[in-house]
Amino acid sequence: MSIRHFLQFRDIDRAEYAYLFDRTRWIKHKFKSYERYWPLEDRTLVMIFEKQSTRTRLSFEAGMHQLGGAAIYLNTRDSQLGRGEPVEDAAQVISRMSDLVMIRTFEQEIIERFAANSRVPVINGLTNEYHPCQILADIYTYIEHRGPITGKTVCWIGDSNNVCNTWLQAAEVLDFNVHVSTPPGYEVEPERANLYGTDNYEEFADPMEAAKGADLVTTDVWTSMGFEAENEARRKAFEDWQVDAEMMRVARDDALFLHCLPAHRGEEVAAEVIDGPHSVVWDEAENRLHAQKALMEFLLLGKVKT
Repeated sequence: MSIRHFLQFRDIDRAEYAYLFDRTRWIKHKFKSYERYWPLEDRTLVMIFEKQSTRTRLSFEAGMHQLGGAAIYLNTRDSQLGRGEPVEDAAQVISRMSDLVMIRTFEQEIIERFAANSRVPVINGLTNEYHPCQILADIYTYIEHRGPITGKTVCWIGDSNNVCNTWLQAAEVLDFNVHVSTPPGYEVEPERANLYGTDNYEEFADPMEAAKGADLVTTDVWTSMGFEAENEARRKAFEDWQVDAEMMRVARDDALFLHCLPAHRGEEVAAEVIDGPHSVVWDEAENRLHAQKALMEFLLLGKVKT
């Protein structure tokens, strides 16, 4: 089987996502039923972190153990990568000693270079440009609660960051719509998001207009990792881009609220929203575990019949 990487959302096609979502549901059911499922016994996942993490590390490490494999944590500060070893050399060595590699780093170029020199599948655990594992879990969460996302409207409020970019890619692949509202100066950059066109998203100056009729409302922190020096400027620029109860009222009555976490209540989202009846953020966080188990199984074994 040829090596498949998951570096951005469009690396997998619509039919394969349909399989992954079904597989996620099956794997999650096995987990909830306390039934052992070890398809990756004797397989090893190497996790390379240049950025801090809670959910990404926990979901990949626990997920690999739950599939019968082993997970090894590497931080660039504690490895030769932190002392200037070329990414290409590290890829050659690490991929000869493992079966799968997950990387959480800064520039997308780093993970692309690693994958180009890897003998095993590479997964993007987050870069400045994309966060495909998060959106894989987010879309599964919507499907779990409301059914197919095709033709639905997702409302993105806030910074056009890596999560936003990935929602826009996902809309093209899975054929749904995204309403985006950002403060001036923080608009979507189609080239950076690697979009093929603009048919699946629309930009709104007024966040309330963006939220009207939305099936799903989602946001992220105002200051992503690596942009901390801009924190005060962003706090002022984004103050009118908080997802609050008024905004959720103009969305559909059954709209869901998602947030990739960690969240800052009183900034990008009001406490009454994230802790309210529309919010499914805890299901969303848990589904990182199950969706990534389905992804790792797929990249290593292809489509599995059970």
